[in-house]
Amino acid sequence: MKRTHYAADLRPEHAGQAVTLTGWVNRVRDFPGQYFVILRDRSGIVQVTVEQDNPAYAVAGELRGEYVIEVSGTVRERGEAQRTDAYPTGGVEVIPTAIRLLNRATTPAFQVDGSPVTVNEDIRLKYRYLDLRRKEMQDVLRLRSRVQAEVTRFLDAEGFVNVETPMLTRSTPEGARDFLVPSRLSAGEFYALPQSPQLFKQLLMIAGLDRYYQFARCFRDEDLRADRQPDFTQLDMEMSFVEQEDVLELNERLLRHVFQAVLGVALPDPFPRLTYFEAMGRYGSDKPDLRFGHAFTDVTTLFAGGSFQAFASAEAVKALVAPELTRKQIDELERVAKQNGAKGLAWLKRSGDGFTGGISKFVGEVAAQLIEQTGVQDGETLLFSAGGWRPAVEALGAVRNALRDLFDLTAGGPRFHIGWVTDFPQLDQDPDTGQWTYMHHPFTAPHPDDLGLFGTPEQGRIRAQAYDLVLNGYEIGGGSIRIHQPDVQQQMFAAIGFTAEQAQEKFGFFLDALSSGTPPHGGIAWGFDRLIMVMSGAGSIREVIAFPKNNRGVDLMAEAPSPVDDRQLTEVGIQLRPASE
Repeated sequence: MKRTHYAADLRPEHAGQAVTLTGWVNRVRDFPGQYFVILRDRSGIVQVTVEQDNPAYAVAGELRGEYVIEVSGTVRERGEAQRTDAYPTGGVEVIPTAIRLLNRATTPAFQVDGSPVTVNEDIRLKYRYLDLRRKEMQDVLRLRSRVQAEVTRFLDAEGFVNVETPMLTRSTPEGARDFLVPSRLSAGEFYALPQSPQLFKQLLMIAGLDRYYQFARCFRDEDLRADRQPDFTQLDMEMSFVEQEDVLELNERLLRHVFQAVLGVALPDPFPRLTYFEAMGRYGSDKPDLRFGHAFTDVTTLFAGGSFQAFASAEAVKALVAPELTRKQIDELERVAKQNGAKGLAWLKRSGDGFTGGISKFVGEVAAQLIEQTGVQDGETLLFSAGGWRPAVEALGAVRNALRDLFDLTAGGPRFHIGWVTDFPQLDQDPDTGQWTYMHHPFTAPHPDDLGLFGTPEQGRIRAQAYDLVLNGYEIGGGSIRIHQPDVQQQMFAAIGFTAEQAQEKFGFFLDALSSGTPPHGGIAWGFDRLIMVMSGAGSIREVIAFPKNNRGVDLMAEAPSPVDDRQLTEVGIQLRPASE
């Protein structure tokens, strides 16, 4: 087989040229004395016209959708009346001298010829090899490949070294559950699949590599969402002798390069920034979608000590201006608020110089100030969340996103809005147990000015040198300056409840390495699948991964996970308990 062209490359200027094409039969149109065979390959489609006196006519009559064929023939320009603008090759056709049937195909589970796919996602995932024949899926995979190539080109030019880190490693506490792999040679012991290459990339900085990157495969045994998979890809980077500004500046240049080269989109220079408390206080999220407005107004002091008891003693009262809402819409938004920790969702509708509905009987004395502070217009609705600061803002943040979807608030706005969220808290406290844990991971460096707060009642105020990259309401990257001094690392471990013995047991090799001369360093990891999802406009990362799991973590095509036989279990020293135990 000597293919000379891809199907979609043919144009009128190729008229008269002999070509050989290979691909799949997209469909066959049968007319009296004539077949129109639409041939498809990864580039697109072209029409092969077979007249009754053509030697290939008999073979053409046997063809069905998804048969694999080779076509040799001559390109001919179509007549004016036969041309079409529906696809790029609509001005030409191929007149075959031979059609070779390379393989037959059973009737596909769904059409992949460009017709709308109406089957549910599980069917598409079960027959993923067919789904991937569709132009939409191949376009996304080509986009992914181009982004990867541009990232590699940029980082190579910046002096980064591509290093692969282990896939079988030690289980360490990083937030999510590990996927465990039993060891046959060390009975009763387990490897863990990496949640990230965090420790290894820091070890590469200790080793003096200075600048590292890789497209790392990572694994987390956690509940799935539209933007999560149990196995995923992240773009991992680490740099030595840097401060936070150095990491942010390089990543901004990289993203501007990628978006311009791949999409022709110019991202801002510099990227806008919000601190963690600004993002949460204004938008109720540390990954706010800033393609639309609707920031919160803090009206805590307006209601403090007033007659409305639900607001009078609340730590925080936040107001959100919404379009005019029906009672049914308000009820749905209240359901969203309650799902996200609120006890309810108070509301008002502006009418002239006052308010009606909801809690209007409680706000008469502050109505004018409420209108002035929030800017609510006549007919619009004010939505309120009150209580503890964090629960109040998080619940209203979920309501804000629900409003976005309900009223398509991003329509007409920027296609992409990217920015940084910085100055996260170093530590997070469990409200039930009082136990402190890390906000990002235990290797994030605290702000130097806050070091003295470790071990004090004020350690919740320690700021982390951490930063998240936020695009269209998704966290597509996160990183930090790392702890490079052993004594600070020990302070961090102590703050989250590790004894010196526990720290040595879990991270002894790393603590030893820190003591061997560690440079200041920092880095970031991009959620690469999530980035491609946003760049392509897909609704789920399953649309941008070649062979994903479904929303239950199951590979329906390969039927994984699956049972293994007793011999395999015996070899690794595992005995299964009955499911009822």
